[in-house]
Parts: sequence; structure tokens; C-alpha cells
Amino acid sequence: MGSVDFIIDRMKSSGDDTAIVTDGKEYSYKDLLGEYEKGIAFLEDNGIPENSIVALRGEFSPSTIGMMLAIIEKGCVYVPVSTAVKEPQKYCGIAEVQFYIDGGNAEECGCVPEHEILTGLIGKRHPGLVLFSSGTTGDPKAAVHDLVPMLEKYRAKGKKIRSLAFLLFDHIGGFNTVMYSIANGGMLVTLRNRSPEEVASCIEKYRLELLPTSPSFLNIMLYSHIYEKYDLSSLRIISYGTEPMPESTLREMHRIFPDVKMKQTYGLSEVGIMRTKSESSDSLWLKIGGDDDHQIKVVDGILYIKSRMSMLGYLNAPSPFDADGWMNTKDRVEQKGEYIRILGRESELINVGGEKVYPAEVESVLLEVPGVKDAVVGKAPNPILGSVVSCRIAADDGADLPELKKAIQRHCAEKLEKFKRPVRIEFQTDSFNTARFKRLR
Repeated sequence: MGSVDFIIDRMKSSGDDTAIVTDGKEYSYKDLLGEYEKGIAFLEDNGIPENSIVALRGEFSPSTIGMMLAIIEKGCVYVPVSTAVKEPQKYCGIAEVQFYIDGGNAEECGCVPEHEILTGLIGKRHPGLVLFSSGTTGDPKAAVHDLVPMLEKYRAKGKKIRSLAFLLFDHIGGFNTVMYSIANGGMLVTLRNRSPEEVASCIEKYRLELLPTSPSFLNIMLYSHIYEKYDLSSLRIISYGTEPMPESTLREMHRIFPDVKMKQTYGLSEVGIMRTKSESSDSLWLKIGGDDDHQIKVVDGILYIKSRMSMLGYLNAPSPFDADGWMNTKDRVEQKGEYIRILGRESELINVGGEKVYPAEVESVLLEVPGVKDAVVGKAPNPILGSVVSCRIAADDGADLPELKKAIQRHCAEKLEKFKRPVRIEFQTDSFNTARFKRLR
């Protein structure tokens, strides 16, 4: 039996049902099976052997999903590379890629796998998955997964749902969205771009039920007022993750979409996507894990995770797991019974004269100010306190910036303790978001 045989069987049973919508064209599960079979033939015609390391560049479409399934079925180590990646050659070098597929062309890279994690997978004849971190500094870390246990989670039957492929091709959440959808006969709509207009248009046109996205994108939806121009009433679930959610953004989303379940997700390239349960749609408190696959603990305010879905390790960095298999996520959290609240990465914490400031808390307050479209909080050096809080503001078009600055200062004085108030306030027009719609600090 192949690794994705059960998914292929389910695709066959879905037949003429719509599987993927790309560029306005609907493709059935029968069409998707055809793309999978083309993928198998392509690998064979281009002399790409089983259990090799194969990179696939692109975004989600019937052809790339079909090729992805073919690569996995052949027991290969699969390396997805989004078109957002500016240096694919660097990624291929780190992953010791042997074959690189882009736009229907296959190129032999000449690499010989030497890393023990890769040779171990190849020796077991297990398909693998290599995911790169999306950090803004330094080389991306390459996390390697054994896909045999990872694919098992999709055997359990789930709900058939119409969803948007918002998260990128090489993101753990994007992989999870696609695999869940095709394993359960769902309909997945891909995007030409990730503008609020395109997203809202697709939700309205295809009556989509699930929008998996990031807090940064939801904030863009709010200040663009795109929800007033399109009928988004089909939405049942908006899932958000990848970064802390400003409380003011969540509160406003719940006000505008009172009947939509706002579900906070939690996942890392290193440990996979975890089961979560939000306390309520307007709450940032959530339960993580609680199943056989994942365990959590909090040590000195830091979240640790132990997972059956954990990666085998990094190709270019030391293992983050301790001797008992626990990973320090470096996420600071608060606890309330079984629930936790994620405050932010330890590295983002601002130390103001010994007092701790979490950027997400200050950003939430700044976003309450009329005229502020977006805000990013960081730190600035101070000779007495060590650091003080600074912020960059994206203002509404035509805003009176001196008056807006005064309004920000008044609001922060009312809502924040003195050490949390931004000392430096700058206005800028550049985007605060990466290509993956994560806040760029």
C-alpha cells in the first residue's frame, strides 16, 4: 500500500464533485486524479526514482497538488517551495535536493544526500516533508518530517467543507488545509493574489465556509471595510494563527461576524498542527492538545510541546528537543485552568527598566484609535531604562498626522501603564506584513 492510497480512494469516491477552483475554473476530483496520474508519469518519464529528494516550486493548483501526491506516493522526500521564496537555490542546497520541478520542467541538481536525517528516511523508504521557517533574519531552518505518521491524522473522517487556500504552498498550515480538504471530499478555492478584494470575492462567489488566515490579514479586512462590499454570510469558521492576535482586532471581528466561529489555531513547522479549542469566539484563551498526539506544559511562563508528529530534526541547526522530547516554543503564555493565552515570542518582549511589555498588547490599544489602520510595536534604546516602547503607524488616507499623534498619546495614557506607552511614534506608508501576512517587526 502506498502512503496516499487512502486519499486516492477517497478522491475516486468523490468523482464529479468539485475539488479545486483555480483561476475561476472548477476541477472535479476526477480531474484531480488525472493530475495525480500525470504526476506519476512525469516522475517516471524524467527518470526521477523512488525515495529521492524532490523540490516542487509553485502555488496550490490542480497540477501542483497532483504532483505533490505523486511525489509522496513514490516515497520521495517532498520539498515545497513557494513562488514567494526569492532564493530557491539556497533552499534546495540546504535540503540536498536531487530534482527540482518548476512549471512542468524537471532539473537534476546533482546533490548526493549526506545528512543522516535524509539518509535515514531514504533507508526506511518513507516519504518525507521538508519545511522552512519564515524568519526575517538569518538562514531559514529546514525542518524534516517523516510523512508516514503525519499522514495518519487524515485517515479519520472529518467534515466536508468549502474552504480557501489562503496559507502558502510551503507553510505547514497550507499543507494541512489542502490535505484535510481532499481527504474529506471538500472544495478548495485557490487565490490569484491575497488582497482583501480577491479573498472576499471568492468567499461570496463560491459560498465558502472556512477562511484560514492570520491576524494581520484580518486587520487589513477590517480597515478596508471589504465586508461591506461583499456578501460573506456563508462563512462559518475563521481560523487564525501564525502570530498573536490583537484583542481589539478579535473583538471587532466578533462584532461584525457574530455568527462566525473565530477559532485560534496553533501549529509549528517542528511539531505540526495541534488540536485547539477557543474558550469562546471573542476570547484569546484556548486549550491546546488534549489528544494522544500532543502534550503541553508551561515552565516559567514558557510553552513546551511534546508531539508524536514532531519533526525528525533540522538539517541546518541543532535539535530544539530535550532528552525527553519536549520542545521549548519560546512563546510566553498566561495560564487559567486548562486554558492558556499566548502573549508573544520571548524574543519580542521589550524590557523597559525591568518591566515587561508585550508588543501585541500595545498594538491592540493602538488599533482602537480612529484613524489608525495598522500598528507595529518595537523597542528603541534608552540610556536610562535600557529600552522604551516605539511604534510605527499606518494612518488613514488624508489623516492629520499631528492631530492623530496627539490622539494616540491620549488614548495610550488612558489605557496603558506608563512604561507600556510608546515614547517614539512614527508614521509610514510601507506594508507592515510579510508575503506570508505575518507582522514584520
